[in-house]
Amino acid sequence: MIEMIHEQGNKPWDVIVIGGGATGLGCAVDAVTRGYKTLLIERADFAKSTSGKSTKLVHGGVRYLAQGDMKLVKEALTERGLLEKNARHLVKNIEFIIPVYSTFDKLFYAAGLKLYDFLSGSLSFGNSTLLSPEQTLLKLPGIKQNGLKGGIKYHDGQFDDARLAVNLMQTIGDNQGIAINYMEVTGLLKSNSGIVQGVIVKDRLEGTTYELLAKVVINATGVFADTIQQMDDPDKKPSIRSSRGVHIVLPNRFLPSSNALMIPKTSDGRVLFAVPWYNKLVVGTTDTPDEIITDEPVALVDEIDFILENAASYLAEKPTYQDILSVFAGLRPLAASTGTGKKTKEISRGHQVVYSTSGLITVLGGKWTTYRKMAEDAINLAKRLGNLPDKPCQTRNLSIHGNVFHFNSEDPLHIYGSDADEIRSLMALEPSWKVPIHPSFTYTIAELVWSIRHEMPQTLEDLLSRRTRCLLLDAKAALEIAPQAAQIMAQELNKDDAWIKLQLQHFSEIASGYLISELSK
Repeated sequence: MIEMIHEQGNKPWDVIVIGGGATGLGCAVDAVTRGYKTLLIERADFAKSTSGKSTKLVHGGVRYLAQGDMKLVKEALTERGLLEKNARHLVKNIEFIIPVYSTFDKLFYAAGLKLYDFLSGSLSFGNSTLLSPEQTLLKLPGIKQNGLKGGIKYHDGQFDDARLAVNLMQTIGDNQGIAINYMEVTGLLKSNSGIVQGVIVKDRLEGTTYELLAKVVINATGVFADTIQQMDDPDKKPSIRSSRGVHIVLPNRFLPSSNALMIPKTSDGRVLFAVPWYNKLVVGTTDTPDEIITDEPVALVDEIDFILENAASYLAEKPTYQDILSVFAGLRPLAASTGTGKKTKEISRGHQVVYSTSGLITVLGGKWTTYRKMAEDAINLAKRLGNLPDKPCQTRNLSIHGNVFHFNSEDPLHIYGSDADEIRSLMALEPSWKVPIHPSFTYTIAELVWSIRHEMPQTLEDLLSRRTRCLLLDAKAALEIAPQAAQIMAQELNKDDAWIKLQLQHFSEIASGYLISELSK
């Protein structure tokens, strides 16, 4: 990748995108598929921050109906349908069940979900239906039976957020663009008249600094957007309010089902999901204002208690701290002034694309489901500001890297789609690589090796948190396999024992934020 940057030399890129999360990757895919010479720069790893720590849902947002945000819901449902077609190997249509314990609630939620069905239009995942108590228990065998009046079934999407990010990175490369991680923007280049014309970047692995010219620069850094905006204008007031979303991961015995539980109203008025994911159960999320912007926000005990208490109101077996396999937290970049006075749960998840007098484009807000539309809006603006060739968006029907139908329940591979055949070839060459790396996971050595060779992990944490999801699924087990994974990675990348020691130390420090035993001290 560095070689390709050298090849570009002093020639300006058409588009430089800052940020390797959902928004930045989407912008780069949109730009490169229009034929623009495109470079994406990420200061850490792809999906390292918010975009790797979502609730793993591709959805319109049922709760936004109650807020009256019909435009956002309709837009998200449209994008949900497009993503299911363009990334069939990653997006799964699953049934969500709302158990109800009063007749009024049953009718109320049923009516709301019929509107949800209507807004999805021709891209519907399936119609919502009323369920009897017996049908509800059959769908969700782990819920409380006492007083159950029935339920409502509706359809939404589930995905693996970090795997989609990796596939988007590969899609950029498939279309002759460049996406590079561990490259940090330290400043903006400007013309004598004050127009942004590039970036100053530092290679965090090698220490080298580069000055890269561009016709247009897009700030797609999520919760870090204000940092880049203030490089452009030190007096710029904050545009982002961040909200911490916490999830806990439980053994699947608490909800032994392929269906998801939706709790329509928690003690703070939000919704809560319990979603099966890789043979575990992800439960969340919270919505807590957080002024400390970091890649690795840490869950608070109060937030974990909130999730446990609200989940216990619906589950037959009450989960405890001892049952938690992992805790992960991410920060939502909400597009709102600090002076709005709204609680973060009341702020729209819609997006804004803005630009400064210097021509810096910034994308604010949004969510994973609408990443493609956010990118389309940003590149439409970039086309105008950068005086780029007038080419239309291509991503509405663009197959994302790996896009073939998967979801064979008997297939243990996690790297789905068109890449899976190469992994099977590795297994055939090295039968010992078929073995799961730990009893808690079904990941194999072959998947680790293939990922190291083809998916640009630079650190052990990249491999165990985002190329595989081990850290999020079971933090203790992830620590147990870390030495073996570090050895494999060192061999593939030609690293020495000192590198292994440093990686294990770094991974242990990060993993402590996912271990319930550490958080509850």
